[in-house]
Formats: sequence, structure tokens, C-alpha cells
Amino acid sequence: MARNQRHVVPSGDGWAVKAPGAKRASSTHDTQADAERRAKEILGNSGGGEAVIHGRDGRIRDSDTVAPANDPNPPIDTRH
Repeated sequence: MARNQRHVVPSGDGWAVKAPGAKRASSTHDTQADAERRAKEILGNSGGGEAVIHGRDGRIRDSDTVAPANDPNPPIDTRH
């Protein structure tokens, strides 16, 4: 079973939220923080998953597990 992921990647002079293997971005944003918020919102609404945050150089710099938006017992995340 494939994991539900969204990647926040540099795109031109802004940031894009993309699903793995997607040619087009789900959304584009001026700031990385806005793109990260949108990626987590998409994941929460689609049953949870992992937000993978890339730096300007394209390398992964962080990741965050997102619980489903309706999860009555979400995981406790001490890093974020």
C-alpha cells in the first residue's frame, strides 16, 4: 500500500505542493510556510500521511506525520 505523501518543493521563485510522481503541483505559494500549511491541510483532509519538506537545494530537510483531520486520538508530535 502506498503512503499518502505531499512534498513541499522549490518552484521558480516560490514553493509548490506536489504528490509523489505528479507532473503538476497541487498548489503553489509565495512562502515555504504557506506551502507547508497547505500540504498538511491536504493530508489531514485525505486521511493523514506524511508532509516532506525540501530546502531550496531540493534536499529533504524535514518531514512531519499528519493525522487524519477527524482522528479522535491524534499522535503526539514533540518535534513540531
